[in-house]
Amino acid sequence: MKTIDELIADGVGGKRVFVRADLNVPLDGATITDDGRIRAVQPTIAKLAQNGAKVIVASHLGRPKGAPDPAFSLAPAAARLSELLGRDVAFASDTVGDSARATVAALADGEVAVLENLRFSPGETSKDDAERGAFADRLAELADLYVGDGFGAVHRKHASVYDLPARLPHAAGDLIATEVAVLKRLTDDVARPYAVVLGGAKVSDKLGVIDHLLERADRILIGGGMAYTFLAAQGHEVGISLLQKDQIPAVQEYLERAAAKGVEFVLPVDVLVSADFPDLKTKAPAHPQTVAADAIPADQEGLDIGPRTRELYASKLADAATIFWNGPMGVFEHPDYAGGTQAVAQGLLDSSAFTVVGGGDSAAAVRQLGFDENAFGHISTGGGASLEYLEGKTLPGLAALED
Repeated sequence: MKTIDELIADGVGGKRVFVRADLNVPLDGATITDDGRIRAVQPTIAKLAQNGAKVIVASHLGRPKGAPDPAFSLAPAAARLSELLGRDVAFASDTVGDSARATVAALADGEVAVLENLRFSPGETSKDDAERGAFADRLAELADLYVGDGFGAVHRKHASVYDLPARLPHAAGDLIATEVAVLKRLTDDVARPYAVVLGGAKVSDKLGVIDHLLERADRILIGGGMAYTFLAAQGHEVGISLLQKDQIPAVQEYLERAAAKGVEFVLPVDVLVSADFPDLKTKAPAHPQTVAADAIPADQEGLDIGPRTRELYASKLADAATIFWNGPMGVFEHPDYAGGTQAVAQGLLDSSAFTVVGGGDSAAAVRQLGFDENAFGHISTGGGASLEYLEGKTLPGLAALED
């Protein structure tokens, strides 16, 4: 995989460099609520511009239906990128149309432009190779070189991620290089004990990575909505908590395999429950109560791990040499249910381990709860991509960057 430094050494001055970034940031209207992904790719863009490239930045945002939708415009991301770079950033109102061509044509050496949301064009996400390839051909007309640096999208077989690198000389950006190096530390010659914390809503989203980790981790701590399927698999009442009944057999099998392999599965011993889901807009007091994990009332919903579980999990992280965390422990967006996620984040910081926060909601929680991002070993920009890498899957966007 060619590096961006090697690409620059070959000469990028005056050349049009297409940077597939991940500017898929959360928005409240036109206001960016978490700019972590923009900040993560900014150094790559700045490096290319400083070396005289005409930088064309492209990304998706959200899930528009293959047509323009103002709610998913990348204009706010372009404006934030301009602030971070300290220079004007041009913005094209389409992806491969008149605006894109004119905007790119007007770039001087060292200038930067952002194209509109790639998913406004149906060819970007098409499952038809010909349609996707045709869109990649039109993108290729805009550039001379390609840099892949949108790690959060490398698990997608999309035109700008998979097909476009085949049409242009290409290299991996610094962000992707860093992400891959970190993930290799979680899969190759891992420092032990290796502890993994998994949370989030659905256990079905994590089955593949759990299967992989049963061969590699020393202990796996479970929280979030997925914990209730594990508790149900042990025969416990979970009330009206999030439950995937169809996954109970798989969970039971994993618990049995873990016991046979000596992998420690750690489940909540107490939880915060309520009969009503909290209001995440007003964040009105929710008044949760704490109950034992095996005594959840039938009319209550588990929404966070309890205080005894927080202490237990902290103790299970304290002596770890490597920790990977993906998924919050509860509804962290509400202050009454943020304590479990906060405790896990603090547990990572209190350990002497190499710590990796696996993107997605975990990364958002770290920032929302006020933690210093630099205190963690690494905060990934791609939750789904990280999990698929750890499952041992081939990621199309990484395969496309191989020479």
